[in-house]
Amino acid sequence: MKASWRSIVITAALAALASGAGTWASTAWLMKRHDAPNLHSIVHHQLDLTAEQEARLETIEARFASRRGALEGEVRTANRELADAIAASEGDSPQVQAAVDHFHAAMGDLQKATIAHVFEMRSVLTPQQAQAFDRQVVGALLQDAG
Repeated sequence: MKASWRSIVITAALAALASGAGTWASTAWLMKRHDAPNLHSIVHHQLDLTAEQEARLETIEARFASRRGALEGEVRTANRELADAIAASEGDSPQVQAAVDHFHAAMGDLQKATIAHVFEMRSVLTPQQAQAFDRQVVGALLQDAG
């Protein structure tokens, strides 16, 4: 019976470690890809903006850059909490699950803020510019989806 419990604990620990590794890998990938498509390049180099649009967009981008930094910091904090919980746990404990939930919430907040930023940028564009912008954003998302 003791060996059976040991097998369960080892399996749970390995599952938790695999989950943590997968979470870490996806976070690292997403953090590197958060600008995809390169919205700055699309907006500033492909849409023939007016000086007023450029100024409005620069304000929007500056405001989001500071918010994004804080959100990315929260993702990193949640990732460290998950690593600590896995290291201190003998399996899929309530602490590991709480850390996973915190990580998911932090990533969700970052994604929601990024999408809101995309739509705020879009609001500055003319209908024709917005169509071109949408095609680029949708195309990049579909390419990432495989």
